[in-house]
Amino acid sequence: MSASTQGKVWIVSEVYYPEETGTGYFLTRIAEGLSPHFPVHVLCGQPTYNSRGVRAPVREVHRGVTIRRCRGTTFDVNVFFLKLMNLVTISLSIFSHSLLLFRHHDVVLVATNPPVLPFFIAIACKVRGAKCVLLLQDVYPETLVAAGMFPKEALPVRILNWLTKVLYEEMETICVLGRDMDALVRKKLGGKISTGKITTIRNWADIEQITSDSSIRDTFLGELGLKEKFVLQYAGNMGNVHGIECLLEAAIRMSTIDDSVHFLFIGFGAKKKWLEEAVKAHGLGNVTILPSRPRSDQQAFLNACDIAISALVPGMSGVGVPSRMYNIFAAGKPVIGAVDDDSEFAMVVREENVGWIVPPNQPGIMVETIREARADRSRLDEMGRRARMVVESKYTFQHVIGSYRELLAGYFAKAN
Repeated sequence: MSASTQGKVWIVSEVYYPEETGTGYFLTRIAEGLSPHFPVHVLCGQPTYNSRGVRAPVREVHRGVTIRRCRGTTFDVNVFFLKLMNLVTISLSIFSHSLLLFRHHDVVLVATNPPVLPFFIAIACKVRGAKCVLLLQDVYPETLVAAGMFPKEALPVRILNWLTKVLYEEMETICVLGRDMDALVRKKLGGKISTGKITTIRNWADIEQITSDSSIRDTFLGELGLKEKFVLQYAGNMGNVHGIECLLEAAIRMSTIDDSVHFLFIGFGAKKKWLEEAVKAHGLGNVTILPSRPRSDQQAFLNACDIAISALVPGMSGVGVPSRMYNIFAAGKPVIGAVDDDSEFAMVVREENVGWIVPPNQPGIMVETIREARADRSRLDEMGRRARMVVESKYTFQHVIGSYRELLAGYFAKAN
């Protein structure tokens, strides 16, 4: 009997196809990449984010993956209390299904979306005798502290730290996205960590769909009247842990220094409305804000800049890795990152010499770095070419899916 027939691979998350949010997209690709080698099943919810309003089948087989969508509330995710209700109801719904569906020798990959879900799935795996692997996209309570929701020494934070340590100890394997996350998990666990307890599997770049194309830059920016500008682009989520305030202040300062430098924001999130109001209040003509665009448009909008910019609030090292970084490199763009110095983002940028790292919340240093970058066009071009070569050699889907196949094959081999 082959290893693949010994058990199923379960991927468990609130978001999955047709949802195109970061987690939903990555998990969909991983599941479909594994399906030729293992029987892959998914437990998820109905679309509530980018594909909100779409009613997907409760059960279907899509590209070799068997999907079961569980019921949960679908209130407005922009209202915190309503979003919390969504997270609780979908977690309980998925939990009830998992108790019925998981079997001995199954391997379950559970995402930290929503954050309470892994706790329920860990219980279901223990009850049903399945192996549980945590796909760690966000680390709690550190994310809540960085977002300013709780002080570091608050009682809820201490309780969450204890619960998280218990959860990590119960996992067979914890898959992290970078070296900073590896270090943070080891610190949280403390003591001796068994071999294979933590493994690093990074995200990837869509190198077939996204390439470097200067003609696309000119077309896209020409439609916005920005073709002759030196464009800095922020594309992605504008949430509570993103340093949008630093970028706005940099734009304010640049407006009095060099009006040919333009900031282009593309995306969505809790800080977007604030950004729009602040730009209007300051009368900034060097800032353009566009709605979020579908993933299928990445070839167009990621090419529409001279430099990509990224910014996080302080304290995010190890808490989350900006996954769009890899597709920015695929488009052949250098980056300026306002991120913690010991973050995976900073380490990759420095090691590969594909951009600049500045401290978070330091708009003055950001401005000086922008001026330095703009002064040397040949250096920018060389960084862009290097960025493309880096993702082709290190951050492809084939690299990632190979790592997941090796991990799962090890579990099924042990079961035999």
